[in-house]
Amino acid sequence: MGIGSARGEEKTKAKPPADEGGTRPRRRRGVRIARWTALCLAVLVLAVSATGWFYYRHLNHNIRKSSLNLGDKQLDRSVPNAAGQRPLNILLLGSDSRSGKENQDLGGAREDADRPGLADVQMLVHVSADRSNMSVVSVPRDTRVTIPKCTDPADGGKVYKETSSQIINTSLQNGGPGCTVATWEELTGIPVDHFMMIDFAGVVSMADAVGGVPVCVKDNIRDTKSGLELTKGSHTIKGEQALQWLRTRHGFEDGSDIGRTHAQHLYMNAMVRQLKSGSKLSDPGQLTDLAESATKALTVDKDLGSVKKLYDLANDVKRVPSGRITMTTMPWAQDPQDPDAHVIPKPGDADKLFSLIRNDIALDGKDKKKPEKPVPSGSPVARNNVAVTVFNGTGTTVLPPVGARGSDIAAHLVKQGFAKATSDSAPRMQADTTITFPKAAQRADALAVAKAIGLPESAVRLTPEADGITLVIGGDWRAGTSYPKAADAAEKDDDAKDGKKKQKREEKSEGKPGEKSGDKPEDNKAPESSNPLNGDDKSACMEVNPLNKF
Repeated sequence: MGIGSARGEEKTKAKPPADEGGTRPRRRRGVRIARWTALCLAVLVLAVSATGWFYYRHLNHNIRKSSLNLGDKQLDRSVPNAAGQRPLNILLLGSDSRSGKENQDLGGAREDADRPGLADVQMLVHVSADRSNMSVVSVPRDTRVTIPKCTDPADGGKVYKETSSQIINTSLQNGGPGCTVATWEELTGIPVDHFMMIDFAGVVSMADAVGGVPVCVKDNIRDTKSGLELTKGSHTIKGEQALQWLRTRHGFEDGSDIGRTHAQHLYMNAMVRQLKSGSKLSDPGQLTDLAESATKALTVDKDLGSVKKLYDLANDVKRVPSGRITMTTMPWAQDPQDPDAHVIPKPGDADKLFSLIRNDIALDGKDKKKPEKPVPSGSPVARNNVAVTVFNGTGTTVLPPVGARGSDIAAHLVKQGFAKATSDSAPRMQADTTITFPKAAQRADALAVAKAIGLPESAVRLTPEADGITLVIGGDWRAGTSYPKAADAAEKDDDAKDGKKKQKREEKSEGKPGEKSGDKPEDNKAPESSNPLNGDDKSACMEVNPLNKF
């Protein structure tokens, strides 16, 4: 099923870290994971059940709201496509908060009632600009990352210093979900539009409301830590049994958090199919209970803080066919600093996965190939008449912008004959270098600018909102006057006559950090190490940890 299982990938040795830096012992962690799934369900449930609700005001009061991003910087929003549509990136978080009697009854550990929650499950939902597909990326909670400096306005402006020694679930303790958003933007380079966080309490009632969710195990399983016990084959689970499935870690695959994310993906896909079928949500009483549970369990960013906005968002998400939904787990490697407890993003594969999402490329590899738009024939482009504005977007959440980067590239373009090239000092933050233009007639001019700096055509985009031809120097190009991959492309052309050399170079360069996804057909798909699962895959069945078979 996934990493460390039937696919033959290497097994993670990641074990729960010691009770340090805000993390908890194994036994307590076993009860945390279902929160994020309930959050996902809340979004999907609202998509199906919100129609016709006339008590929005009451439900609105149930929803808690918080700041979107607590970092010093925030990435610019995703660039719109030619139709003016923007991709949508939603960070779904599951908190292990023990606040409230119901959470304590389900999760135990009442002595932790006042402890700030940990974001034990984190999942980015990317809905394509044209709403034709959806990509989901989970990050294991034990991933060591850079957590940027965060400032909590709700705590008198308390400042949490940047750290690179903690794991990603502790980011929630640095002021709340807004710091986890900042951490994700630093990790992935993907701008986050909204977040939704849920605690423990709504899981059981929501599973019951849809009449249960079908799941599958390849062997008899008994996990004494979560309480899950199932015989080999398919089962429809609900209530506390659904909760046991979602929190089970030791019982699946190699007993790590990686296997747990795969089980959650299987559950989520089945839940999506249940909700889309509409067969389980016909009872008004069930719908009322479900809406109450979902809204009471939610914390969202302030721009998403009403049922009406959640409903509109859910309607957007609902347009995506289940067969175009791809669930993945961030490709990982053992953390060299603590290989028995933590993981880190796998070089190459993780970069590729994040780049596909940044560039709005579907992870299932089924994007329709866009017809080539030939450059208008006739006289060569008169460079001295092409006006282009250059922005410095090299700053990231943890790295300051490279000084004078915009003006340096503008000066380089002037030397290349683009006499009207100018720089704009307005701050930008963008992971990938792009050129945008507002009118189709400007395509040839924009391509001429791209060619002068070695930028691939895939980075040149028609965007009606663009104010003329605009070049944003992203965090992937912090030095030099020629785009970093331009030299690699030239070398490949020089070796075109030598097939062996060319093949060797391409194999060597595959998956390099910073490589533009979409330049080669094989790039337009999630790497196998991310364990992609299609939303229509009803055959998925979880591997059982040999230690938990009976």
